[in-house]
Amino acid sequence: MDKREIRVGEIDMMWRLLVLLRGLFFSLALSLALSLGLLLSPISIFSHSSAQAADDKITVTVGEWPPFLSQQLEDGGVIAQLIRDVFAADGIEAKLEFLPWGRGYHETAGGNYNAMGVWMHKEEREADFLFSDPILTERFVFFYRKDRPFDWKSLEDLNGYRMGGGIKYSYGPEFDAALAAGKFSMDREANDRTNFEKLLAGRVELYPQEISVGYFAIRENFTPEQRAKITHHPKAILNNQSFVLFPKKLPGSEVLIARFNKRLAEFKDSGKYQLYIDRLTAKEAS
Repeated sequence: MDKREIRVGEIDMMWRLLVLLRGLFFSLALSLALSLGLLLSPISIFSHSSAQAADDKITVTVGEWPPFLSQQLEDGGVIAQLIRDVFAADGIEAKLEFLPWGRGYHETAGGNYNAMGVWMHKEEREADFLFSDPILTERFVFFYRKDRPFDWKSLEDLNGYRMGGGIKYSYGPEFDAALAAGKFSMDREANDRTNFEKLLAGRVELYPQEISVGYFAIRENFTPEQRAKITHHPKAILNNQSFVLFPKKLPGSEVLIARFNKRLAEFKDSGKYQLYIDRLTAKEAS
């Protein structure tokens, strides 16, 4: 027999022995770790999703929602940059992929992405996702024309007003109930531009919208002279919190969300988080 064949046979036997010993080692290590409560789940060691997180590269799906998120904006929008930076603070490179909202939801729920941003909490979503700590508070306000002074303290003060609105938008259960009861009227449109055009033309008196979203639409669609005619009331109609969602289908999500929440808390405690929000409010004032 050729000596090279003998050498190959020896190497093969040694390799098989090494594989066997390695398997025994991991089994013993896993049993010890579980008995000491050191692991969240035995599956998390071996899952593909955990490997992605361990490699410090993940993919997060987001949708178009300017000025928070948009492919047309620098860095993908303020919240897109915030998501990347929070992950980066923990050594994780997060690639953001823009998808239609519905597709992004279903594909992330199916485990094709490591996380999804940003969504409001709904109980039915808990079946598919873990919710991060709040990453954004959305503040809905009334926009109105400066030459038509407006003030309100309760929903009763809105009786008789004509409002614009978004198709299928909810402005909170109390507001929706008052609208359904006919306390005030709402003429809904498919986009912000049309709603603000009607406000400028006097066809509606108020337009409820998230403050940053509203001012972004005004800047993008109207002249300086037109923009100067519109303002907002400081009282919020509704405050909504939004979250980054992590799919329960991926076992590594529990570890990943803990890392994200830890760094997000550090951003908030240090004041760094507020710098991102200030980028939005500075543009609102312009």
